[in-house]
Amino acid sequence: MDVVDIGANPIGREAPYKQLLDRGIARVVGFEPDPDALEELNEKSGRNETYLPYAVFDGSTHQFRVCHAPGMSSLLEPNHDLLQYFHGFSNWGAVRERREVKTVRLDDVKEIKGIDYLKIDIQGAELEVFRNGVKRLSNCLVVHTEVEFLPMYQNQPLFSEVELFLRGHGFLFHRFAPLVSRMIRPMRPKGNIYGGLSQMFWADAIFVRDFTKLAALDSVQLTKMALILHDIYGSYDLALRCLMACDSKMGTQLAGKYVAALS
Repeated sequence: MDVVDIGANPIGREAPYKQLLDRGIARVVGFEPDPDALEELNEKSGRNETYLPYAVFDGSTHQFRVCHAPGMSSLLEPNHDLLQYFHGFSNWGAVRERREVKTVRLDDVKEIKGIDYLKIDIQGAELEVFRNGVKRLSNCLVVHTEVEFLPMYQNQPLFSEVELFLRGHGFLFHRFAPLVSRMIRPMRPKGNIYGGLSQMFWADAIFVRDFTKLAALDSVQLTKMALILHDIYGSYDLALRCLMACDSKMGTQLAGKYVAALS
């Protein structure tokens, strides 16, 4: 399983593909331009993990904004006109350093041999990576990307634009995992600045290869897609359809065995 992780800094949470990596059935090429985060990743990496210092974007030189909260550092400028409406974000999004970085296009990264599963979280810059990675995306099976519903950064594309682009390149939106809300100031019950209420702010969005056209995939792709959906997302219904499509191609009986194992 070829996994590509753009913005690999875990920032306190495990990578969604960790189970596949721990089982020895995935190899990861990750990208993290922050030197401290990259050093930590390399110190903890296993034999199937490679982490590179590249900033993946459009291939040009850009300013990288290092923010007070590492999770908000981005190639885009924080949108303080919006952030002021939410507890903590004006401070977290304060830029403390600006660095000139040479970015690379996803399609041009020679260290990538293939992509079965793409995880990307680069604070609003995801769509530009997709636009400069169409060749790589053509063989990708599942995309796990952060999306925003409000412009956390200036001129950033929102979920609707990301969905339209990926749908135009053979993907369907599958689910959110997770979907995050934040409370609008000044309301703050019990002093909790992390509390959510009605305003949806951001999410991790899962996109899958169009499941109405599974016949276009080969048997290896179908079994890989089923494995990702089962192990990472618990999407047993769609995993079953992938195995059914594989059985139609190969004359195997994977779908029946899968249903029996589930029950």
